[in-house]
Amino acid sequence: MSPQEPADEAGAASPKDRFVTVYGRKPVLEALADPALQVDKVVLAEGVNGDAPRAIIDAARRRGIEVRRASAQRVKVLAGNGRQDQGVVADVVAPGMRTVERFTASLGPDDGARVLVLDGLTNPANVGMILRSATAAGLSGVLLPRRGVPSIDPLVVKASAGVAFHAPVLRAGTAAAGLAALAEAGFVLLGLDGAGRSSLFSVELPERVAIVVGGETDGLTEEVRGELHDTVVVPMAGGVESLNAACAATLACFELARR
Repeated sequence: MSPQEPADEAGAASPKDRFVTVYGRKPVLEALADPALQVDKVVLAEGVNGDAPRAIIDAARRRGIEVRRASAQRVKVLAGNGRQDQGVVADVVAPGMRTVERFTASLGPDDGARVLVLDGLTNPANVGMILRSATAAGLSGVLLPRRGVPSIDPLVVKASAGVAFHAPVLRAGTAAAGLAALAEAGFVLLGLDGAGRSSLFSVELPERVAIVVGGETDGLTEEVRGELHDTVVVPMAGGVESLNAACAATLACFELARR
């Protein structure tokens, strides 16, 4: 992690709170070809040439987008994925992304808000599907921490069918830090848990509420449990013990919307 991280956790925005970094030749070309996406810049690894890189350069120039050259190692660092970057990354502006502190500061004294929080998920496909569901349900935000959950990368974007670029993503260093900021702003924090004390469908929901979805295997982390006001359960029949994390999150999103 960079030396900037403590400031980030205090609420200062970092580049990761403004852009979705796309890597790989095809995803970058697709982003450049989509007029609905604002691409800030493209970075190509030094020595990367051929038809595909030339097509990327030409597409960027047609839109007046800066193309920089950097070392192959720097591109790997920017991509965060050294095996699949193919020597190119692009920063796509994410208009719905902001820090959780900026989000809470934007709320008026009487404003209600519904937030979904992701804690310890590991599958990018689940993260993408959850972002799509939360956006479709009209939630105020999805807290996607910088640590402990996959970043918004091409796998997440693909699973979201492109919605991840525009989703109302809230950023914090960790899920626990984000929950603490929400609690300070008057949010009641509820965790989805198989041993929850109340049903998701009957529990009283205040005007400001955040529901936390835990990881696919281990559920809610202990750090996050320490921040919660209560836990809720999705009641199930037929001896079924649990749902896929994306399914459970989708149920929570639309229950929040229904209420």
